[in-house]
Amino acid sequence: MVWRLTGAVVSIRYHSVMGMTLRPSKEQAEALRRQAAAEGRSMQAVALSAIDEYIARRAHKAKVAVALQRVVREEAGVLERLKDA
Repeated sequence: MVWRLTGAVVSIRYHSVMGMTLRPSKEQAEALRRQAAAEGRSMQAVALSAIDEYIARRAHKAKVAVALQRVVREEAGVLERLKDA
């Protein structure tokens, strides 16, 4: 993955197959610059971390939802008794 930061434009290339250009708003670009400076990291590193965290959070939420559905299905009788307790 190659990231090039030019002003407020972020270009991404995945294994030379898929390319993407992100154009953050002025406010987003400035917030990214401030965060990168505060952490002593590059804007690229902060943006990559944000993407990784977003994907991990969404994946975790999906796993929790599946687990909750399983528990509700498997423990329906217990949950019904607890409701009436």
